[in-house]
Amino acid sequence: MAFDGIVTKAIASELQQISGARIDKIFQPNKNILLLGFYLDGTNYLLNICTDPINYRINLTTNTKKNPQIAPNFCMVLRKHLIGLRIKNVITNNLERIVTIEFEGFDDIDDIISRKLIIELMGKHCNVILLDEQNIIIDSLRHINSENSSRTIVPHVTYVFPSISKSNFLDCSLKDFINTIETSSIENLISSIANFYNGISNSFIENSLRKLNITEINQDSIKKIYFYIKEIINCTDSLNLNFELSKNENNVSYDYFLVTKSNHKISDKNDFSLNFFLDDFYYQKESNEEFKSYRNSILKMILATLKKYQKRLLNINEKLKNCDNMDIYKLYGELITANLYKIKDQNIESIELENYYDNNKKIVIPLDCKYSPSINAKRYFKKYNKLKNALSIVTAQKEETEKELNYIESIVYELETAKTVDEIADIYEEISENVIFKDVSNNLNLNNTIKSKSKIKNNKIKKSQLTKNKNVSFNPLKYIIDGYTLLVGRNNNENDYLSLKYAKKTDLWFHTKDIHGSHAVLILDSNVSNKVSNKIPTNDVIIKCAEIVAYHSKARNSSNVPVDVCEIKYVKKPKGSKPGMVIYTNYQTFNVNPKIYNK
Repeated sequence: MAFDGIVTKAIASELQQISGARIDKIFQPNKNILLLGFYLDGTNYLLNICTDPINYRINLTTNTKKNPQIAPNFCMVLRKHLIGLRIKNVITNNLERIVTIEFEGFDDIDDIISRKLIIELMGKHCNVILLDEQNIIIDSLRHINSENSSRTIVPHVTYVFPSISKSNFLDCSLKDFINTIETSSIENLISSIANFYNGISNSFIENSLRKLNITEINQDSIKKIYFYIKEIINCTDSLNLNFELSKNENNVSYDYFLVTKSNHKISDKNDFSLNFFLDDFYYQKESNEEFKSYRNSILKMILATLKKYQKRLLNINEKLKNCDNMDIYKLYGELITANLYKIKDQNIESIELENYYDNNKKIVIPLDCKYSPSINAKRYFKKYNKLKNALSIVTAQKEETEKELNYIESIVYELETAKTVDEIADIYEEISENVIFKDVSNNLNLNNTIKSKSKIKNNKIKKSQLTKNKNVSFNPLKYIIDGYTLLVGRNNNENDYLSLKYAKKTDLWFHTKDIHGSHAVLILDSNVSNKVSNKIPTNDVIIKCAEIVAYHSKARNSSNVPVDVCEIKYVKKPKGSKPGMVIYTNYQTFNVNPKIYNK
């Protein structure tokens, strides 16, 4: 559901409990977010004001963001005028998505001063405006020129509320409601209510119809809708509301809807359940959007590089195809040279000779009539030698290109299985060290946040108790299988460290056969549950580990996946090979069905 006028009114009603709180901190993490820290009843709170065009809102938050080293100008203005003042009131006007926070305090000579912070939550027109006692604009988050808008929002100008063309639902009667809405269909009903009445969103009406089990439009259903909306709006002042989560039809994102609570009572003086519900909801929503944005940025670079190497492989295959004729050119040159004594020294287009390599069968050799037969023979030998040299070079190029493609596909697999922004940062850190992505990354507007997160991870590496090397970020997935510990790498760098540095020679190593996937190591020198040392695992344990490894591979959705198992001492990394690439011998293959067990 959108952050409409009803939600705004409910949140503002709950925020009235912060009256008397003293502002002591103000931050602006980015261009769309302002954070106001205040102290109330022995507790510190943080008010989040978000002006993002999609996720705009105002609510108390427990989720902070990294602040820039130099505060933006508007943040400095707010600090100058608001820090030290107390919140007098938090109000809204009807169902407008405009929240006014009134401040009051004393200046340096103990005179009473007042300020207002106007938060306009109107999609792409969101703004935060600071006013003085006479409603004169001190400054605003975004300046608006009257040439491009119906009003001016710049310093030293009197603030004017935006004009509203819609009606107030609380001012209309049931008769007016029936006369103003279109009832020919559910869709027309939803759109007409949202378009005619202020502060009511389409999604709220949809959820209301679903809540009331209304599937067709008639006189009774219209009355139900009218009184239900009126009840909801009236409940916003008494805080007799609750938010709930519901998944949409695509099972991708979440919505919330309002329900009345018959016996709802505020549990204590400061009950901010609605605020913190929205905080959790939007934090999860923005985290998912941030993750998808970062992953898409990396994926764009990876796919551009993949396309480049696929095109290179096509050109190499075309050159190799041309090399298929080199032995023919050698044969032509030899036959012409061997029969020069009986060939007339004249320019001809072709000549028929006996092929002594094929029982003296006749063969027609094309010639360039511009040259004599002897020169044609030299030209054929030259073509042969050129293609022979090209064959060795192009074959090496193909082998190298196929290795690069294999590595790029492993990065694609990592992106497909990544679950968090930190894992995306790990992947970016890995590919940023590889020259094959350098040219493409320089030409793309890669999200700077990924780069900054990667730098943060370098400076503050996440360590676990498993880490032996203090300079390595190592936090593999951990499974306990019948008392044995199975560690599964999450990316190529972690795979290398797990297989080549952390594991002991006697541990068992797992990997899907010729399929991109994670490295896994079964620790044999200790047993978590029974504290058994150096015990050889049963075949059942190995099968379970293989099933987990198959699950953490590109063949996760297959029914029969081959998994190779060998001792760590047989796993080697060729010199100069890409991260995550190893060779191994003395292995045994198990065909298993991918399965996951509790960690």
